[in-house]
Amino acid sequence: MSNSFVTIVGLLVFATLVLAAMMARMFRKAGPNEAIVVYGFRGPRVIKGGGAVIFPVVENSRQLSLELMSFDVAPQQDLYTKQGVAVTVEAVAQIKVRSDKESILTAAEQFLTKSPDQREGLIRLVMEGHLRGIIGQLTVEQIVKEPEMVAERMRSTCMEDMSKMGLEVISFTIREVRDKNEYITNMGRPDVARIRRDAEIAAAEAERDTAIRRAVALREAAVAKASADQERVIAETASLAKQAEAQRDLDIQKAQYTEAARRQEAQADKAYELQTNVMQQRVVAEQVRVQQIEKQEQVKVQAAEILRHEKELIATVLKSSEVERQRIENIANAERARITMEAEGRAAAIKLQGEAEANIIFQKGEAEAKAMNVKAEAYQEWSQAAVVDKLISNMADVVRAMSEPLSKVDKITIVSTGSDGAVGANKLTGEVTKIAAQVPALFEALSGMKMDDLMANVKAIKPREGGNGLEA
Repeated sequence: MSNSFVTIVGLLVFATLVLAAMMARMFRKAGPNEAIVVYGFRGPRVIKGGGAVIFPVVENSRQLSLELMSFDVAPQQDLYTKQGVAVTVEAVAQIKVRSDKESILTAAEQFLTKSPDQREGLIRLVMEGHLRGIIGQLTVEQIVKEPEMVAERMRSTCMEDMSKMGLEVISFTIREVRDKNEYITNMGRPDVARIRRDAEIAAAEAERDTAIRRAVALREAAVAKASADQERVIAETASLAKQAEAQRDLDIQKAQYTEAARRQEAQADKAYELQTNVMQQRVVAEQVRVQQIEKQEQVKVQAAEILRHEKELIATVLKSSEVERQRIENIANAERARITMEAEGRAAAIKLQGEAEANIIFQKGEAEAKAMNVKAEAYQEWSQAAVVDKLISNMADVVRAMSEPLSKVDKITIVSTGSDGAVGANKLTGEVTKIAAQVPALFEALSGMKMDDLMANVKAIKPREGGNGLEA
C-alpha cells in the first residue's frame, strides 16, 4: 500500500514538473525595448512590457525591436537648390517604432519579416526623397546658415509617411553641406574680408585707445605725486604741531597732578580727624543698639510665654472637642453599618422568598403537567361508553352555562297569544327545554360524531365473562 502511494506521489510530482516545463517554454516575455507580435487562431495581438502564453501549432510569435534606429541620409546624386546650385548634403536621422499598439501592428505589417538593413534601406529612400524636395525649395545660404530650419521642415514633411509605417522621426541633423563649384567657399569670402577689415580697424582703435590711456595714466601719476608731496609737507607740519600740543598737555597734566596730590594730602589729614569723630559716634550708637536689642528680646520672651499659654488653653479645649467628635463619628459609623446590614438582610430574605415562590410555582406547574399527562393517558383508554357517560354527566353543566344569562335578568315580561297552548311560566320552561335540546346537536357539530351511533354502540356493550366490567 505504501509503495503504491509513493509511486502515485512520484508520478504526480513528475507530471507537475513536465507541465511546468511546458508552460515555461510556451511563455514569452517582452522586454522594455521590444514588442512581441502574436498571431494565430486568436488573431494578431501585441505584448509590450509583459508576457503571454503562446500555444504551439495554433499560434506563433515574432519580436519587433522598439530601439532607436540611427542611419545616414546621404543621397548619391547632387541635390539642386532653388538657385540651381548643385550641393551634396549629408545628414543623420534618428527613427524608432511608435509605442502604441496600432503603430506596432502597422510596423509589424511593414517590416516584421525584413532584416534591419532592408528596413533601413526603405526608410532611407523615403527620407532622401523628402530631403531632395526640401533642398529644391531653399537657397544655399538658407541651407548653410539655418540647418535647424531645414531639419524642422524635414521632420514635419516626413511625419505623415513615417506614421503610415508605424514610425516616428526623433531627430534629423544636417552633418555637412558641400559643393563642387566652391560656391559655399566663395560665399564666405565677403564675410571674411569684412571680418578682416573690422579686425584691422579694431586693432588701430585699440592702439589709439592704449596711447590715450597711457598719457592719461602718466598725467594722473604726476598729479598724484605732486599731491602726495603736498600732503607729506602738510602731514609733517601737522605732526610738529601735534608734538608741541602734546608737550604742552604734558606740562599741564604734571601741574594738575601736583595740585591734586597736595589737595588729597590735605583732605587725608582732615578725613583722619573726621574719621575719629565718626568712630566715636559709632561706638555710642552701638551701645544704644545693644540696649534696644535686649529690650526686644525681653518683649519676645514675654510674647512667647503668652503664646505658650494660649496654645495650652487651645489644646485643652480642642482635645475634649476632638474626643467628642470621634465619639459622634463612631456612633454614626455604627448606625450606618447597622442600616447596611439590615438592608443586606432584607435583600437576602427577599431573594430567598422569591426563589422559594419560584420553586413552588415550578413544582405546581410540574404537578399540573403530570396531572394533564395522566388525564391524557386515561382519556386514551376510555371506551365509547365512558365518552357517553361523561357527555351525559356534563350535559347539566352545559345547560346551566347556556341558561346562566337568564339569571342576570331582573324582570321578564312574557307575551303569549295562547295559540301554541303554553302561557305564563310554562312558556319560559319550554324555551329552556328547547335550549337543552340543542346540546346534542352542539356536541355533534363540535366532535363530528353522531349521537345515534354512540348510543347504538352503548347498546352493544355486554358484561365481561368472569368479571364485573363490560365488553363490547
